[in-house]
Amino acid sequence: MAPTPVAGELDFSSPAFWSRPRDARYAAYAQLRALPERPFFTTGPSPTGRAEGGYYALLSHADVTEASRNPAVFSSAAGVTSVFDLAAESNEAFGSMLNMDDPRHARLRRIVSRSFTPKMIAKFEADVRRTAAQVVDDLLAAGPGDFVAQVATRLPLKVICAMMGIGDEHYDMIVRTTNVMLAGGDTEYVSADPAEARQQSMAAAAELAEALFALARGREEHPVEDLVSVLMTGNVDGERLTQRELFAFFILLMAAGNETTRNAISHALHLLTEHPGQRALLLSDLDGLLGSFAEEVVRHASPVIWMRRTVTRDYVLNRQALASGDKVLLFYQAANRDPEVFADPDRFDVTRSPNPHVGFGAPGPHFCLGAHLARREITAVWRELLARAPGIRAAGEPDYLRSSFVNGIKRLPCELE
Repeated sequence: MAPTPVAGELDFSSPAFWSRPRDARYAAYAQLRALPERPFFTTGPSPTGRAEGGYYALLSHADVTEASRNPAVFSSAAGVTSVFDLAAESNEAFGSMLNMDDPRHARLRRIVSRSFTPKMIAKFEADVRRTAAQVVDDLLAAGPGDFVAQVATRLPLKVICAMMGIGDEHYDMIVRTTNVMLAGGDTEYVSADPAEARQQSMAAAAELAEALFALARGREEHPVEDLVSVLMTGNVDGERLTQRELFAFFILLMAAGNETTRNAISHALHLLTEHPGQRALLLSDLDGLLGSFAEEVVRHASPVIWMRRTVTRDYVLNRQALASGDKVLLFYQAANRDPEVFADPDRFDVTRSPNPHVGFGAPGPHFCLGAHLARREITAVWRELLARAPGIRAAGEPDYLRSSFVNGIKRLPCELE
């Protein structure tokens, strides 16, 4: 029997739902999680005009975790960042390893992860500490302004550019193109027409790729000690990335590695402003609580709201039948508020432990490769900020990105007390 789609104010497929207040969103997750069957949402016509049915929403921590651990049934190959089936070239450009299953995924992840030698990791961590100090230096010199532009955007982007050997002259282009690529439905960055917005995203990816092509060609002839050189010239156990794989990975690194950490850092300022008691607690034991603070920010904010999977065969997931070909969306943001796992899940608690959040993805082969770097960046910049400007606070409400995919903050005014 065909599922009955959710409609009205609880319809995730309606852009209006993602413009509602955050508290209303979390209340909707709780209401739908309590249903006897998983909610189903229609998607309507795709940007190409083809009808594609709909998807089931996985909202519980148990569902998201089981699906993540079982890629043979819950496949990534048809795409993970769109509810629509994208063309193969779009999957390659926007996802790289995200849009693959084993053995291709395992091969790419093995090559990339083994390229991060102890010497290179030590250099990256030194870059993070140095960049965090410089970003805070500049903030204190400039005074109050937009925290997103002055701090949250600059730190991860400068770290990634240093890793890849990309000069400051490309900074504005990278910010602009990644904003377009991850705009969701926000008309500040892309057209309100879905087909036109898709073309704009592809054009932004192509512009970013061209800059990376030029960089890589130079590194192939004159390698230096950066990630581009290592991946361009080296091989791991006789394996190396193809040119297509290489540039898809670079685009993924520039977009995902920048956007998610930027939003976690931004949400942290908002949360500390809204919860002064938690700020005081954190300041009372900065060394002891900074790590759990970072984890709680990622849980509470969930910068990536969902990822998609496609069911490869008939399967029973926690007592509910799914059919081959069904689409499911793993709602990390909802799983991170599951009361079966997190006591008082809406509460922001810098001491929360254990904290088995899925803000970097759930356990499984697609757990975020950059989670370690993201944690380092969040803790490094907030160590600097709270040591040198402990009274920093948001001076207004966040200007949120209008997106169902990224829980983004576009602007957030700050003041220094």
